[in-house]
Amino acid sequence: MLTNRRSGISASKNAVKYYQKLRKKHKKITNIREDFLQKTTTLLAKTYQHILVEDLNIKGMMANHKIGSALSSLGLYRFRELLSYKQESCGFLLTIVDRWFPSSKTCSVCGNIQDMPLKERVYHCQNCGQVMDRDLNASKNLEGWTNADGLSVNACGQEGAVSLG
Repeated sequence: MLTNRRSGISASKNAVKYYQKLRKKHKKITNIREDFLQKTTTLLAKTYQHILVEDLNIKGMMANHKIGSALSSLGLYRFRELLSYKQESCGFLLTIVDRWFPSSKTCSVCGNIQDMPLKERVYHCQNCGQVMDRDLNASKNLEGWTNADGLSVNACGQEGAVSLG
């Protein structure tokens, strides 16, 4: 790793010590992230009987150079994976909402769908005049989401009980 075999140069002791310290710091950060994910998903799984998770296009979002590195370190897939098996082990329902459902573009009061750029953080409905935080509006829309048949679908892809929305 630190040596150059072609020219016969071996790594210095200081370089070896530096990379050992760096490896420990990276491992500590990894452990902190994993601990956070484990504790948070356990709390959510034990607290809520029905959780809705939006299936986001993470690959497409990571192409954005402004938020890509922040998204990659969040571990969103790991979060969903942990939440899925913990909800199942508790006997509760985890619903994956379709990624094309316009949760933040739909008015939670009248159902009007309008274009909304990401930089706008407040939802202003052009139809009924409702003004609400974008994320709050999206969460209210997700709460009432059901698939085309009116049934919720759990994380394993099996149809479950009628949605609680």
